[in-house]
Amino acid sequence: MKKILFASLVLVTVFILAQCASMQRWPTYERTAEDKMTVIQQKIGEGLKTGALTPEQAQIFLAKLEDIRRDYLLLREKNVYRDEWESLLGRLDVLDADVNRALARPPKVEIPPLEDRLIVLQRRIDDARTTGRVTLTEAREFQVRLDAIRSDYLRMTEGGRFIRYEDKAEITRRLDLLEIDINRYLLK
Repeated sequence: MKKILFASLVLVTVFILAQCASMQRWPTYERTAEDKMTVIQQKIGEGLKTGALTPEQAQIFLAKLEDIRRDYLLLREKNVYRDEWESLLGRLDVLDADVNRALARPPKVEIPPLEDRLIVLQRRIDDARTTGRVTLTEAREFQVRLDAIRSDYLRMTEGGRFIRYEDKAEITRRLDLLEIDINRYLLK
């Protein structure tokens, strides 16, 4: 009795392994892959719409998705080994994780370079002086402060040197304070 039970158990195991290792259609894997591709494409579209993804990032992700879709079309409705589908689903999982990581990162906020801030503040001082929104004394005070900041910045970047982080932070802080004071006078 035990021999018959053992033999039948071996036959069932061999049958199950043969089914897994044999070439056949895998409709559940097809549906799962379709669903994952749709979800990933929707995430990319939403990320692009909300600005969480840049157009370049979205193009890269869509190109990767298109490569996977091409492979999916080769496997669909054909007799293939199970590991081919599992490999494709693994690639979809990796792409999904990459998209999720990119969506989770806050978008980069572009901070204008210090040179641009110097130019903008110079224009604001000049405009305020010409329109009479500040007195000549106030305009002169703002100009002296801006010239001091500009002089320090030019000294730090002299000869094409890179500005240290600490120095850049100090210049930025001084520009922020000058901008606050200019805004205070202009909004009176």
